[in-house]
Amino acid sequence: MEEKNYQAIIEAILFTMGEAVELERIADAIELDKKQTKAILESMMEEYKSDRIGIELIELDGSYQMCTKPEMYEYLIRIAKQPKKRVLTDVLLETLSIIAYKQPVTRTEIEKIRGVSCDHAVNKLVEYNLVKELGRLDAPGRPLLFGTTEEFLRSFGVSSIDDLPVLSSVQIEEFKQEAEAEMQIELPI
Repeated sequence: MEEKNYQAIIEAILFTMGEAVELERIADAIELDKKQTKAILESMMEEYKSDRIGIELIELDGSYQMCTKPEMYEYLIRIAKQPKKRVLTDVLLETLSIIAYKQPVTRTEIEKIRGVSCDHAVNKLVEYNLVKELGRLDAPGRPLLFGTTEEFLRSFGVSSIDDLPVLSSVQIEEFKQEAEAEMQIELPI
């Protein structure tokens, strides 16, 4: 039987979990008894004391967790304060524009307009703080209503939803024709 690298397995477990994991659960996962597992963990704790390593392994009431060493916080704050780059794909932009022009709007209404599921797009826009839940529609199932946020206004350089560009009837007709051509069906006018 090949020798397992228990330390690597434990690191993977603790890194992935992101929170304290009980000694017993770690021991079960690596198929060793608690005494052997605790010895490996204590050895790892000693190794992580090196100045060359930015993380530490701490024990919290019989559980173990990987953490950043306190002396590294200054560097983490520098990164955390940097603005995150958001990538708005065509799908996200399309979903966002529907929400902006139709708000308050439900997922079902967005899906009816787009013709496909919008769960991922709406969730991503909420995560980016461009869209928020506005409440619930007073209808069966009480679906959530979505609308844009102040961050949306800031990001797109408008002071209110009223400042969004208005489409002319010619543009609307052109979009309608393009959509019909894409769907290869004719809609009654």
